[in-house]
Formats: sequence, structure tokens, C-alpha cells
Amino acid sequence: MAVSPNGADGDRDRNERGRAQNQRPRDRYGRPMPHGSVGEVERVPDDAEFTVEEGLETAQRLLDGGYAFTAHEVLEAVWKSVPEPERELWRGLAQTAVGVTHAQRGNTVGAARLLRRGADRVAAFGPEAPHGVDANGVADFARALAEDLEAGRARPGDGIDPSGMRLRGR
Repeated sequence: MAVSPNGADGDRDRNERGRAQNQRPRDRYGRPMPHGSVGEVERVPDDAEFTVEEGLETAQRLLDGGYAFTAHEVLEAVWKSVPEPERELWRGLAQTAVGVTHAQRGNTVGAARLLRRGADRVAAFGPEAPHGVDANGVADFARALAEDLEAGRARPGDGIDPSGMRLRGR
């Protein structure tokens, strides 16, 4: 059992500043696995930094491989570092990726909400989105997946293919 910095026993992992930070390995959908397990994905550290270019390339590679949760972590890292005018774009991209994650995990109601919320944020940037981001394409993908989930046409788990979410136009 971990001991929190204030001396109280607890079962939550904490970083050096005492903030809760889950250190358990994760499965391909980002769900925590028991301590000592071999994780299915490499963790993205909370303090990770990516340039916009690195973030887009890494997140797309992860989406193409079916790892929407880890792509979400990368997009979130970029979101934390970009200038204010772009933050809502990156927030929307991260929300769509985590929406896909919820769909993979079987939380279809939460997934549809996040997918639509992210789509609205991303779509607001339209065809003029910075860095070549295909805002309309991402929004279309997210809204279509939300509709498929609600209509029962999409199957959670491996039935959800995040590779269709193209961060940049082809």
C-alpha cells in the first residue's frame, strides 16, 4: 500500500508533489491493469511535451494502430503547450480521441457525448484550421461514429476502428 506525502495510508499512486497519479500499466484501451502486470501500451508521462508536428504524427500513428487512449494523451500534451487561440482545437481533438476510447470500452452514451462535444470544438476551426488539421474531417468522423453508436451499428472493443479519424487530409 502506498503512503501519501501527508503520512496517511492510501491505495492511490502519488507523484513527488503528492498529487494522485495512476502508475499502473494500461491495456490497449487505457484501462488500468493490476500493479505488476505487463502493460499493453507505453504510458505517456504527465509531463510529456510534443511539438505540434510530433503530436500530430504520433497521435495519427497511434490512432492507426487502434490506440485511441494513448493518442488522446499525446493530443492532450499538445493542448497544454499551444498558444491560447489554438487550445480549443487541441482540446476538441483530444476529446474526440477519448470519445473513441469510451466507444472501444463499451461506454456508448459517454462516447457519443464526447465525440459530439469534440466535433463541435474542432469544426469551429473549419477548413482554415492551423497546422493542416482536417477539422471538418475529424468532426465528420466523430459525429458519424456517435450516430453509429446510438443506432447500435458500431460494436465496442475491436469493432471501433480509430484509424478512420484522419488528423490531416490525405
